[in-house]
Amino acid sequence: MTKVLILDANQQPLYPVRISRARLLLSQGKATVFQRYPFTIILKESLSRLKLEQLGFKIHPAVKTTKLSRV
Repeated sequence: MTKVLILDANQQPLYPVRISRARLLLSQGKATVFQRYPFTIILKESLSRLKLEQLGFKIHPAVKTTKLSRV
């Protein structure tokens, strides 16, 4: 189950979403591609009516491949 990173209109990270949900947001014009690797989309409008937690990401430098963890 692959997830897509998502940012709100203020470039704050939100919970990752499934590929199908990201594809739906892109096709409806509610989001655009922000970065290709790691694949990240950004919402065009802010989500003022929803209360979402802010996420922090940490990169593990000692690992041979790039890995992200949620803090």
